[in-house]
Amino acid sequence: MASKNQKKNVWYLGLVSFFTDVSSEMIFPILPIFLTTILKANMAVVGLIEGIAESTAALLKLISGWLSDKFGKKKILIIGGYSLSTITKPLLAISTQWTHVLGVRFFDRVGKGVRTAPRDALIAASSDKKSIGKSFGLHRAMDTSGAIVGTLIAFFILQRYLGDALRLIFWLSFIPGLIAVLILIFAVKEPKSKAEKKFNFNFKNLNPNLKRFLGVIFIFNLANFSYAFFILRAEDVGLMIALIPLVYLVYNLIYAFFAIPAGKLSDIIGRRQVLCIGFLLFSLTTLGFAFIANTLTIWILFALYGLFMALTDGVSRAYVSDLTVKEERGTTLGAYHAIVGITVLPANLIGGLLWHKINVFAPFVYAAILSIVAALLLVAWVKKK
Repeated sequence: MASKNQKKNVWYLGLVSFFTDVSSEMIFPILPIFLTTILKANMAVVGLIEGIAESTAALLKLISGWLSDKFGKKKILIIGGYSLSTITKPLLAISTQWTHVLGVRFFDRVGKGVRTAPRDALIAASSDKKSIGKSFGLHRAMDTSGAIVGTLIAFFILQRYLGDALRLIFWLSFIPGLIAVLILIFAVKEPKSKAEKKFNFNFKNLNPNLKRFLGVIFIFNLANFSYAFFILRAEDVGLMIALIPLVYLVYNLIYAFFAIPAGKLSDIIGRRQVLCIGFLLFSLTTLGFAFIANTLTIWILFALYGLFMALTDGVSRAYVSDLTVKEERGTTLGAYHAIVGITVLPANLIGGLLWHKINVFAPFVYAAILSIVAALLLVAWVKKK
């Protein structure tokens, strides 16, 4: 059972993610617009940037998770990852070519790759077994609450400083990022544990159910392309650029509001059932983005996108934690995040090419079909725990 001090880690890590997402989400809703309108990049380039940024960092998620298990040290990796992202994001303000954005996104995602698996392992280690879903739900809710604040900050800056607002937002993103790193350094505690001298992780020895679940995640995430596609679809249907942060805010509000209930629900009825609902909802949502999107329905579609994330993001991490032993959680969570990251490149490249070469509807139809396939596999292939 986790001690009282360990349980505080969940809250402190939630605060770290809150302020980090304030920083990140000041940037993310406007970055696709910055690329396409200021730097004149096309959709294929946007897909390439997002894909490379995520996929090249994917291996680090596995390596950092393995290192956190091998040496029993998680905090130093988490600090390093958050610090790298905090330092690099403001450099977007001096970008003059899309290749500069690629470089910044790459190092930002390297930071995410270094910190994610050890952080998730620390959350699981700081929680009681019966409430892991709730803990991950709480963390996702606090993370997304930061996204709400960051999106609002971006919106108000866009309203007041229309000219150089984008670059001003990039500079200001450093402040909440720095606060997050300071909380991490001074408040989060490393659980007392000895290095695993005989630690010898072998993928062949993993729970067969976990292997099957990771296979389903691989297939599903080939359809789960970047948020940038949804943002640019909103612009495509005629939504004013100044309103883009607000429609993204709707997504984050729904995500934050339902993240804890979704985690609790998965504790009660099972992770697999909740994830299956989430996959099917994603299919319906992407079909909506393809065929019924307009300046009115786009708000509803972003709300559904947020609900999908609430049902799947934290619950997937909790499910991986359920299906592995404590001593290997960092590695298996790293493997999960690596699979998610590796599939981002082909998902974004396919989505970008479908949009660029066929039409705006094609990537969303592709995503809908593949997510239905993943839901069916989850039911037929992954056994109930």
